[in-house]
Amino acid sequence: MSFDGIFTHLMVTELSQLVSGRVSKIHQPYPNEIVLVIRAKGKNQKVLLSAHPTYARVQLTQMNYHNPDTPPNFVMMLRKYLEGAILEKISQVQNDRVIHFHFSRRDELGDLQNIVLVVELMGRHSTILLMNQESGKILDAIKHIGTSQNSYRSLLPGLEYVTPPAQDLLNPFTTEKPVVFEKLSQLPELSSKALQQTFQGLGRDTATELATRLNARSNEKMRVWEEFFTSLITHLTPTHYTGQKEFFTPVLFESLAALDYENYATLSELLDAFYHDKAERDRVKQQGGELIRKLENELKRNQNKLKKREQTLKDSENAEEFRQKGELLTTFLHQVSRGEKSVTLANYYNEDQPLAITLDPALTPNQNAQKYFTRYQKLKNAVKLVGAQIAETKEEIRYLESVLAQLEIAGPMDVAVIKEELINQGYIKQKGKKRKEKPSQPEVFHASDGTEILVGKNNLQNDQLTLRKAKKTDTWLHAKNIPGSHVIVRSPEPAEETLLEAAELAAYFSKYRHSAQVPVDYVQVKHIRKPNGAKPGYVIYENQKTLYVTPEESVLKRLK
Repeated sequence: MSFDGIFTHLMVTELSQLVSGRVSKIHQPYPNEIVLVIRAKGKNQKVLLSAHPTYARVQLTQMNYHNPDTPPNFVMMLRKYLEGAILEKISQVQNDRVIHFHFSRRDELGDLQNIVLVVELMGRHSTILLMNQESGKILDAIKHIGTSQNSYRSLLPGLEYVTPPAQDLLNPFTTEKPVVFEKLSQLPELSSKALQQTFQGLGRDTATELATRLNARSNEKMRVWEEFFTSLITHLTPTHYTGQKEFFTPVLFESLAALDYENYATLSELLDAFYHDKAERDRVKQQGGELIRKLENELKRNQNKLKKREQTLKDSENAEEFRQKGELLTTFLHQVSRGEKSVTLANYYNEDQPLAITLDPALTPNQNAQKYFTRYQKLKNAVKLVGAQIAETKEEIRYLESVLAQLEIAGPMDVAVIKEELINQGYIKQKGKKRKEKPSQPEVFHASDGTEILVGKNNLQNDQLTLRKAKKTDTWLHAKNIPGSHVIVRSPEPAEETLLEAAELAAYFSKYRHSAQVPVDYVQVKHIRKPNGAKPGYVIYENQKTLYVTPEESVLKRLK
């Protein structure tokens, strides 16, 4: 189900517990998202207001967010008008995806101000804006929209707020039953499209569910209609359906009965579960986009360098041939005339078989011989260096691939640590003054038997975990020959189930998290060492054993 008018209606009801609460903090962790911390009924609750073009929503959240160093202008305006304000009311406009948060506060002169925070959940047109209730004028908006972008209305500070275009459709929550019955009876077919064109706020999934129920009991249209809308109030069952596609619904949907599902206590908990990974990936893409491009370019450069060096090594295999040609030219110098492009000589290195030797006609016979000796010496010297250079380039490629893999599984709060690592390694330059931040810590899990399992989420954490934090008798795991996290089991002899659970974590936090039968090596920490000068996260080990596991997110959640 999309965040349609029906879901908006139910979310407004869920958020009503915040009414009479006071705004204590306001953050804007990402360009399209606002987090309000509201103290209501003796506890602080975080309200996420998202105008993301794909994940627009309003909900309570338990997620943690990393705030930018410099607060954006919009959040500064929100703090000016809303910090300390009382939430008087939350309302939905008809059954549309528009929510108004009504606040009251005293200004510097002690006069009462009524401020409305408007959240419009309209896909790529989603926005959040602050409005003076008395004047109807916009104080500021999270996205400034001028007439060149929208001819119907502009969303700029100082302009009068114009509501989104109204739909001439029936509100399913307030329309009288006889009218609903009449409209349902007049529909040429009980399809999802027909329902959406008649009633306001029905997303495609909701309309499909209603059509499924109505067609199954076509002679009991009003009873089916009333049962569905009553269940939204009396039998709310927030549900996350999984399959080839994922859905979230406020109640169990008959149209999705074939899919696996999981229930949640509240709509907000459901949205945290549904959007967490999707939104996290998008945030990492936004924050880490520059890093990813930089790393991909660096990786491509090193891959090209490796090809050239391997070709040099391959060419060096012919070095002896150049020496032989130089020797033959020197021996039979009297048989070679200046200005010739080639000469055929008896090769005494191969039973006097005739050998054609290419010549530079601009050079003397002796200079041609010296040219072959020079090429021989150059390739011979290259062999001494190119082996080390190839090993160095392969190590560079391995490191870059490991960082890219970590960015794939990183959360937004991990990106800053990975960036710091890349600054330390010289891949990117430090911009501005370096901030002193508390070093990030490995993530903690607990096996079914309670044994602690630690997982490094970047190379700095991996080094800290394996080389400093772990005991020599602890068990270390890592996906075999695959970029991924270091995993430590705080036990010298973990139970078989614990070892398998740790292996699943190692596979999940690796480049192959979506693969089946991922090989995972395990060994005691005492068998691991880091070569001198090796890059962060790189270790070598021996005496390992290998497990094959299929990573599953359900195991991750259970161990967390």
